Amino acid sequence: MGESRRGPVKSAVPSNVVSLVRRCSRTACGRPAVATLTYVYADSTAVLGPLATYAEPHCYDLCAEHSERLTAPRGWDVVRLTDGSAPSRPSGDDLEALANAVREAARPHDRAAQAGGSGPGSGGNGTGETRRGHLRVLRSPDS
Repeated sequence: MGESRRGPVKSAVPSNVVSLVRRCSRTACGRPAVATLTYVYADSTAVLGPLATYAEPHCYDLCAEHSERLTAPRGWDVVRLTDGSAPSRPSGDDLEALANAVREAARPHDRAAQAGGSGPGSGGNGTGETRRGHLRVLRSPDS
């Protein structure tokens, strides 16, 4: 009775098998999504960022073409967030700042003298306090 000669009866309900690739939300576009668009109505801002971890009802997934051509309504701002997972190359300024920080950390005695003390062993207040950056080393009264 329940079986047909042609095989099992197919259900009219769609399968619960979900595609692992999310598609662009634009009508008639089947390309894979690469970015997520969210509207912040309170700030009149459209935020376009990397593809969200999971689809949300009030967010729109866009393919590369539609995310590049995105425009906002008149009076609105578009904020484009970049994907932080891509490694960025340090600039010359970044490397120079790092080298200067290492040099500065290697000179603790110079900084103590510049802080107003009379030498590396005194804190300038007669308590036997040594200051190194934001830390203080207090000597015990016995020594």
